[in-house]
Amino acid sequence: MKFSNLFIPTTKETPNDATLPSHQYLVRGGFVAQTGAGIYDFMPLGKMVLDKIRAVVKEEMDNAGANEVQFGFVTPLSLWDESGRSTTMGNELLRFKDRKNGDYVLSPTNEEAVVNMVKNRVTSYKDLPVHLYQINTKFRDEARPRFGLMRGREFLMKDGYSFHSSQEDLVREFNLMEETYKKIYTRLGLEFRVVEADSGAIGGSGSKEFHVLANSGEDTIVVCDSCDYGANIEAAIRKPNQKEKLETISQEKVETPNCKTIDEVSTFLNVDAYYSMKAVIKKAIFEDTTKIAVFFVRGTDELEETKACNSVGALELEDASEDDISNAGLVAGYCGIVGLPKDILVVIDNELKEDNNLVCGANEENYHLKGVDLTSMEDLVFADLIAVQEGDICSCCGGKLSYTKGIEAGHIFQLGTKYSEAMNANFLDANGKTQPFIMGCYGVGVSRLVAAVIEQNHDEKGCIWTKTTAPFLVDVIVSNAKKEDELDAGLKIYEDLKSNGIDTIIDDRKKERFGFKMGDFELLGFPYAVVVGKKLQDGLVEIVDRKTLEKTEVSINDVASRIQELIKN
Repeated sequence: MKFSNLFIPTTKETPNDATLPSHQYLVRGGFVAQTGAGIYDFMPLGKMVLDKIRAVVKEEMDNAGANEVQFGFVTPLSLWDESGRSTTMGNELLRFKDRKNGDYVLSPTNEEAVVNMVKNRVTSYKDLPVHLYQINTKFRDEARPRFGLMRGREFLMKDGYSFHSSQEDLVREFNLMEETYKKIYTRLGLEFRVVEADSGAIGGSGSKEFHVLANSGEDTIVVCDSCDYGANIEAAIRKPNQKEKLETISQEKVETPNCKTIDEVSTFLNVDAYYSMKAVIKKAIFEDTTKIAVFFVRGTDELEETKACNSVGALELEDASEDDISNAGLVAGYCGIVGLPKDILVVIDNELKEDNNLVCGANEENYHLKGVDLTSMEDLVFADLIAVQEGDICSCCGGKLSYTKGIEAGHIFQLGTKYSEAMNANFLDANGKTQPFIMGCYGVGVSRLVAAVIEQNHDEKGCIWTKTTAPFLVDVIVSNAKKEDELDAGLKIYEDLKSNGIDTIIDDRKKERFGFKMGDFELLGFPYAVVVGKKLQDGLVEIVDRKTLEKTEVSINDVASRIQELIKN
């Protein structure tokens, strides 16, 4: 391909709302163009990258035995009513009516559609397992679309769904998909981490996320320095923090004037904050009601909101206002486990379960309780509520846990029977009994990976594409295309590289100066450039490595072989 024939509208101007390098460089490099909030068109270079990533995903999915299908981008709302997600997905599910007043949605995911496809078509355990996938457009009506392709409303996604007759076979396929995804990200040249995750709105009993490691990642990932353990902060666990158990004492109410925080109370009472309970008051949002929830964690810990939300089965949690708190009969800063109103949801962190001598609020302004014994109380609800902190101990090996940042680029779920039961999708097992399909779900953010590659691979000059994702591997730059000898030499190198199967573009533009062409090369991020310039009279050209910007002089006759060596290495 020639620059003179390709639509590559590069610019020096950075979009006002572009804070991430990928957003800045993909727009400046003419890879994508924004047409609306969270909606982007892919221009020629961007489409090339998208297609290369798509091809890798498809090849590995096909190799794993999955069957490619294509679901409609538009789905009847009735399918979502069947599964119950029409009410639980919230405003991210974009609904609309057609001219006949029929209700439809723009699909953000396709569990309902795939169950509808398999239902009554696969009826026997003998026809299982089945794994169907598609690479298709999705739409989620994000409240705050931002970061370019990282959090857009419309995106390209690979979503796959498997159907099984047993939990054991689901686990087999789940493990196969984990290995398949590892192959995908490895082939794309990405540094990534597989982590334990929360299943979120998709549901199911177990899930893993695949994170491309990058400082700009939105997700906090907890990793161990001594083993392969990794988890999203929303699902991370640790070895329980334990100190010496105190003797049981009689419960006592003490005055703590103007002491509302853990630090203030601990200092006033001369008590280690470890032996105190912190109350976090939230408003839990359900389908048809709202309730006040109080979550108790140790004074030295912080609440992890996703865990808290899951512990009460809410759609989401919101901060409770002062009016919410007082109307519920609670006292902000002095909330404790003893004497709470009965209509309040109460959950206590697991690590407090055996504590017998704690300090907590007395549910009375300016008062706290000492000697609170949880072991003597009945009907308490416990759950894992804490956010793992850096320096905590790994429950797997005893190593130290730390934080890193990641971009979620894939997620696999063990769904179980959540959707098949809701939609009455069944098969006959070996005993002739009707059973709901046991399902798995597997997603890869294909268009998000376009941005993720750049978030992990860029410098202050622009993009640095990996060899698998680059639109072209080599940019042949003719310093002065008005000089026939330089243009002819450049065209010869260009044809030689193409004949050797190397994706190559030649910058044959006559109106642009050499500095401008080099600037475009650095912005666009092709792995290598071959510069045809002043040394041509000596039979030499320069090969420039985009990642290091190192330059190497080579004979014009050796360019193809040298480039082939670089690509292999």
